[in-house]
Parts: sequence; C-alpha cells; structure tokens
Amino acid sequence: MTSTVEPAPTAVRLRDPGPGLVALDPDRAALLLELDALFTGLADQVAAPAVVGPPLLPVEGLAKLDYFRNFPHLGVLAARLSEQAVDELAAGAEAGRQPVEPTGYVLPSATCYGVLLSLEGQEVGEELRLTAVGRCFRNEDHYDGLRRLWGFHMREVVYFGSADGARDHLATSRVFVEELAGRLGVELSYQPANDPFYDRTGSRAKLMALDPVKYEFVATDGTAIASVNRHRNFFGERLGITSGGRTAHSSCTAFGVERWVHALLLAHGSADKALARVRDVRG
Repeated sequence: MTSTVEPAPTAVRLRDPGPGLVALDPDRAALLLELDALFTGLADQVAAPAVVGPPLLPVEGLAKLDYFRNFPHLGVLAARLSEQAVDELAAGAEAGRQPVEPTGYVLPSATCYGVLLSLEGQEVGEELRLTAVGRCFRNEDHYDGLRRLWGFHMREVVYFGSADGARDHLATSRVFVEELAGRLGVELSYQPANDPFYDRTGSRAKLMALDPVKYEFVATDGTAIASVNRHRNFFGERLGITSGGRTAHSSCTAFGVERWVHALLLAHGSADKALARVRDVRG
C-alpha cells in the first residue's frame, strides 16, 4: 500500500456500516497508507520481497495447524447462497436470512497463514524472508473503534530457516519497531502475549510458559499494535517446509495497521497532526 497523490479536501463524513467495521476518512486513510509504507522499511532492511497472499484459506490446510482446535471462535467462514436462496432473492425475498452452503474456505485471520500454506511441502533454501499485507477478519466478543475490528489490515514480515535465524529476525524486528515508535512519538511497552498458536493445554504450551514465543508491543491504553512471534519448527513440521534439508524454523513480525492509526491519534490528538508526524518521519 503506497500513497502518491494528495487527496482533495472533503467535508464528507464516512459512516461506519456496522459493528467492527470502519470507513476511514481521507486523513485517516492517508495515515494508514503512510504507516504501512514505513512498515515496509523492515522488509527492505532484511531483504524480504513482497508477495500477495490468497484472499481465502482452505479449511483443510488450517486444520493441519490446529487452527480450529485453538481459535474456533475467530473464524469467519466463506459461504455461497443456495440455489433456492438465489431464486428467492431474485424474486424480492429479504436478504440476510437466506440459507447458505459451505465452501470449505475461511477468510484469513492473520496474513501469515496464506504465506505458510502456500509454501507447504517446499524447500526454501538456507533462509527465506517474505513480506505481505492483507485484509484480515476475526469474530470477536466485542468491537472497539480501531482497537478491535471485524476486518482490518495486517502487515507481516516472515522468516524461514534456522532456529538461530528465527531468533535473530525477531531481535532485528524489535529494534526496528521500538525505534520507529520513538520517531513517531508513540510510547510502547514490550510484553509477553498469552495467545499461542498451538494447544494451550499440551506440552508445547508448557514449553511456551518457560520460553515465551510471542511478545506484543502495547500502547499506553493497552492496545497491542504489533507483535513478534517465534514459531519454532511447528509450521515446518505440520506443513513439511524444509530449510537446507531440515525442518524449517519460522518467525514473523506483525503490524496491525489500523491499531497503529489508533496509537498515532492517541499520541497526537488528531489525524492531521499524526499524519504530519508520519510524513516528517518518512522524509
């Protein structure tokens, strides 16, 4: 996502269409685009080329990753209207209450899942880094402005290779995030997270308690706006991804783009002031 043309001034107010859904006005939209351009600086630093992941993910693929065992409440299913529903809607029936048929696909809840599933069964060499931004979706028990959304953008930078390389990737990412936040005037704390991607009751969860694999960067109001995640060899094992002939270790850095918009608004008080700060940092 890049911004190259200044939007024309407008007095139009965009209304949010429903709970967990937001429409960004020109200033906030420009802020989102400019922030994502800053996040790609990490990808440039670690030589991670950009890819575009798939818009839907197969249920079978996510099941291999224990996704539905651990996060059944988050999944947003992709469905088709039944033939009967199509006919009834064409005849003027009420929309939103028609029967649907499953497709075997869900909307992504994190950008990295599409990248991971696209590498299933592949040898990635000694090291591989990739970056992608995607629209992600999560069912939540509540929604709260830009802090917690049903649909949002997530920028990720993903690493595959050795265990040491996965750790180094996250160490580099931490320095990048903290330095960027400082330049943007955003105060952050660095905290271990409590939402592992594997079974919380199994041996892997016990290992995580001793050696946390996910840390979050948290704004002053408690909003987690970025994270660094060390997967160990979990995805390598489950998806048959190898590096140098061995099961690949992986890690990723994630930026919740709308949450960064929220953090900038919190820090600077208005979208125009926040946008000026971001553009000053970009140079």
